[in-house]
Amino acid sequence: MPVSPRRIGIVVTDAYADEDPDYDTPVILDALRARGAEAERVVWHDAAIDLGGFDLLVLRSPWDYPDRLPEFLAWLDRAERASRVVNAPATVRWNLDKHYLADLERAGVRVVPTRYATTMDAATAAIAEVAGAEVRAETRGDGRVVVKPVVSAGARDTGLFEASDPRARDLAARIVERGGVAMVQPEVAELSAGHEKALYAIDGIFTHAIAKGALLETGGGLRGGVYQENPEPVPATDAERAFAGEVLAAVASVTGEVPLYARIDTVDSAAHGLCVLEVELVEPALNLHVAPEATAAVVDAILRA
Repeated sequence: MPVSPRRIGIVVTDAYADEDPDYDTPVILDALRARGAEAERVVWHDAAIDLGGFDLLVLRSPWDYPDRLPEFLAWLDRAERASRVVNAPATVRWNLDKHYLADLERAGVRVVPTRYATTMDAATAAIAEVAGAEVRAETRGDGRVVVKPVVSAGARDTGLFEASDPRARDLAARIVERGGVAMVQPEVAELSAGHEKALYAIDGIFTHAIAKGALLETGGGLRGGVYQENPEPVPATDAERAFAGEVLAAVASVTGEVPLYARIDTVDSAAHGLCVLEVELVEPALNLHVAPEATAAVVDAILRA
């Protein structure tokens, strides 16, 4: 049985939206304590907490970090100096910026085609180029695009638009005018139909798969007006499990580590094949409330760390 560290901090924030609560942390804390570990919540932005008093800090649900990114990066620096942090801070920093998709693509992973824009001219050109490629490939006659920033979580500032919709350029403008980078991707029809599948791996080993349904409403915004996932356990095919392994191998080749936890968002599409939407290595919800069989693997990995 893994030997427990003296004290484990589960890193969270102090407030969550009613429609998007943190289901995982109570489950993880209870399971760790049942195994004899001293485990407690650590609010990442609470300056009164002595980070050096913990043998291990596990990033779990600091879900407000995109709104205070410089503060979060400074906290990550302090935490790294004070204790051991998982996932590793270098991996977290890499994963915070969705340019990592280009790194994975160079490593041989299939990803949704993505253009990056730092100016409005570049964003306008990217929207036209992505939409035109969709029309030429006959995947959509109307050329829909997704626009979002490279640093985001919970679908913040993310929209699905007809390419001719001026709101696509308005969103890109908001992103680049505040110094950000706008991503432009084609709509994936299967994703809009609700066929996204999240593949989870703990210490590099597949544990479970979750479907959460479509989130984006055409014209910008979220279906139902709020970010609310509806996670349901689903089986993963042999091909999907193998693909998850390929993605994790690529992550390890780029970062030098197999992450303690990973969520690999995928879609099997007619246009692009089985491909990656995102690889979440910072603070993915593990959905242990609907996949309790994965709890033991998570706790074992934390105790081994």
